[in-house]
Amino acid sequence: MNPDERYMRMALGLARRAQGLTSPNPAVGAVIVKGGRIVGKGYHKRCGLPHAEVNALDDAGAKARGAVLYVTLEPCDHFGRTPPCTDAIIDAGIRKVVVGMKDPNPVNNGKGIRKLNRAGIGTVVGILEDEARDLNKPSIKFITTGMPYVTVKMAESLDGKIATKTGDSRWITDTDSRRFVHGLRSKVDAIMVGARTVVKDDPLLLSNLSKGRQPVRVIVDSALKIPKSAKIFSRMDESPVIIATTKAGSKPGRVDLRDLLKKLGGMGICHLLVEGGGEIVASLVEKRLVDEFLFFIAPKIIGGRDAATSVEGAGIKKMSEALTFSKMRI
Repeated sequence: MNPDERYMRMALGLARRAQGLTSPNPAVGAVIVKGGRIVGKGYHKRCGLPHAEVNALDDAGAKARGAVLYVTLEPCDHFGRTPPCTDAIIDAGIRKVVVGMKDPNPVNNGKGIRKLNRAGIGTVVGILEDEARDLNKPSIKFITTGMPYVTVKMAESLDGKIATKTGDSRWITDTDSRRFVHGLRSKVDAIMVGARTVVKDDPLLLSNLSKGRQPVRVIVDSALKIPKSAKIFSRMDESPVIIATTKAGSKPGRVDLRDLLKKLGGMGICHLLVEGGGEIVASLVEKRLVDEFLFFIAPKIIGGRDAATSVEGAGIKKMSEALTFSKMRI
């Protein structure tokens, strides 16, 4: 591994510490190197707080002069909640900046790099770019489309069932899987389920691993059938609940999920985790609104023609219509 990749990998590791905490801003890490030694490091800890570059410069102090800055995302050159990072980099005397990826935000895209070049600071762009993009998939989609990044999580048996024919679903997977999901919940902005999931399972939809920040809970309930006694309405001081319904209320009809996602994006929800059930997942699949699937497959056979499956709906007619995947990890 060459030095640029080694230090960029360290910067990516720093950025991961704040994944989900900076939303809707990206998670960014920075490392400052001088004479082959790390003299400063930092990451963006929360939206509105100083950016990674500024924290790394503060850590380095006077040692930053003549050093190389490694940062996972192009430094900003505009005023937002904080001043431009490019000014801080120039003032600190950094001689070279190595960037993981250009900023996808149209407000800054390429501007930061050009500002640094005009100031005589050399730049290298695209070091571990795929890893940098993977780290911030939700914020990239949000900033370029205004829509949240949609992750669907399903726990199922080997035969694709998410519950028995009586609706019993606790527990399909093991404690390690559930712990992983609670960690995921702590990093997303909102969790969405259908009304049937709330009525049958009565979930709380909060993370027991979160350190204060809980996701917004979104319930798709076109017929307004969720009881007022549902657990979802508890702990409202920690996390609000959004009920997505239709104008008809109790009359037949479906919530327009594309319109719902646009509205959630307008509320600043950058990453949406969908936890079921099969009908709402099917609707999202039909409209091609899912960005990522996480399937937890337990070594169990449930069976039953009336048992719920992970993706329901009408289904496709031909195999050529099947949803296929570009990337898979196991």
